[in-house]
Amino acid sequence: MTGHDVPPPRREVRFLLGDEAVAVAPTDPTRTLLDFLREDRRLVGTKEGCAEGDCGACTVAVGRARGVVVAYEAMDSCILPLAALDGLHVLTIEHVGGADGAMHPVQAAMVARHGSQCGFCTPGIVMSLYAQWRGGGATDEAAVEDALAGNLCRCTGYAPIVAAAMDAAAAPKAADPRGARVAEVAARLAALDDGAPLEIAAGGRTLHAPVDLDGLAALCIANPDAVLIAGATDVGLRLTKALQRPAVAILLGRVRGLDAIEDLGGEIRLGAGVTIARAREVLGALDPQIDEWLRRFGGAQVRNAGTVGGNVANGSPIGDLPPLLIALGATLRLRRGDEVRAMPLEDFFVAYGKQDRRPGEFVLDVIARKPGPHTLFHASKVTKRFDEDISTLAGAFRLDLGADGRVEEARLAFGGMAGTPKRASAAERALVGRPFDGDAAEAAVRALDFAPLDDHRASARYRALVAANLLRRFAREVAHGPARVAGRLAEDAHA
Repeated sequence: MTGHDVPPPRREVRFLLGDEAVAVAPTDPTRTLLDFLREDRRLVGTKEGCAEGDCGACTVAVGRARGVVVAYEAMDSCILPLAALDGLHVLTIEHVGGADGAMHPVQAAMVARHGSQCGFCTPGIVMSLYAQWRGGGATDEAAVEDALAGNLCRCTGYAPIVAAAMDAAAAPKAADPRGARVAEVAARLAALDDGAPLEIAAGGRTLHAPVDLDGLAALCIANPDAVLIAGATDVGLRLTKALQRPAVAILLGRVRGLDAIEDLGGEIRLGAGVTIARAREVLGALDPQIDEWLRRFGGAQVRNAGTVGGNVANGSPIGDLPPLLIALGATLRLRRGDEVRAMPLEDFFVAYGKQDRRPGEFVLDVIARKPGPHTLFHASKVTKRFDEDISTLAGAFRLDLGADGRVEEARLAFGGMAGTPKRASAAERALVGRPFDGDAAEAAVRALDFAPLDDHRASARYRALVAANLLRRFAREVAHGPARVAGRLAEDAHA
């Protein structure tokens, strides 16, 4: 389907809710799925805890058709615009059991293991485990804990919940009351896909959901002040916490091609609409530290919704992706109308809260260079708590060596050390032309010339000290290997 034969805009959102086909014209263009579930459908098992995508009490499973199968992911319904569900399948805690009242294996295991305490967070926990169970996720304890990182339980420990998840993992897929109906659901979702863009207007406000890049480009030109919504993991907080009500919003999740991933040989192209979860699959394969960095990008719910383009365009000085992509030598491409322009990603960030994005322009994709056989790479994310926390300080380093073992190109990218994600240019120059060892690391440390942020997450002095120590740790890794250094650091932590 080309831009010339796109159907006229549709005025209602269509999706499957459990077994029911839903068609609704929201009275609020940016209304959340959680409000719709609780207020309109009285599906009150889905709870509101934080209303900012942190606690997981509102977790639902969202399914997308992939041919004759449906892939389900856990998502936070409190910050998810209802219109983002168009063409998808939504399952809440009320839908996972059988029509005859039979419990799903996850539910049965939670009962048997006494995994529910006060019960408030339990529906969200069940839905996170359900999505992992449906997706055939790893069944070891670490994988279960990762699946639960986006669900906060304030009653007590997670031991009975983890035990329940391990028990449920052993249940055969035939035990899923919905398992035999996957092909039927996929066919129903395919029937909902009419290829039409959305235009939801109410109360003097409008939400557009284009279906192709040409349509998106035209809307951005016509509405240069529109709020662009991708995964809503940041914009959603503006709606639920700041109570912002944009006059025009443009939803990006239905734009064909914006979520493309392309292996270009020595580079990887990630469309702006690629989710963090999918980006992890390809970037994490480049280096174990990249994989761990992205595993700690929020909880599973955030990774399943948040996007590459959204995290970059947001421009936060402590955003997780920019330092990593800058270290990988990423090129950012933006589109305005029919014009596409490219720049080194670091040049996009002009100052705190200011990016080099013109009115009517949107992030198209990011092209990152793969590490080569003579590349040294390091990535560290430092946070107050280990999981589901934004960076206090982040450092991603890439050194490309010549045949003589000396540094030919250095890219030292930091988050949290300035008003923008930023390269340590003077420290990079201190490394070029010499072997990377402890002495070289100390030369780079002496050349660090940041004026770090000083805020409630950390003092400027703390950030400066940690930034220096990350470079020293990188040198230790090179000398002794990442595994030995990680073990030594673990010993230090318990000393």
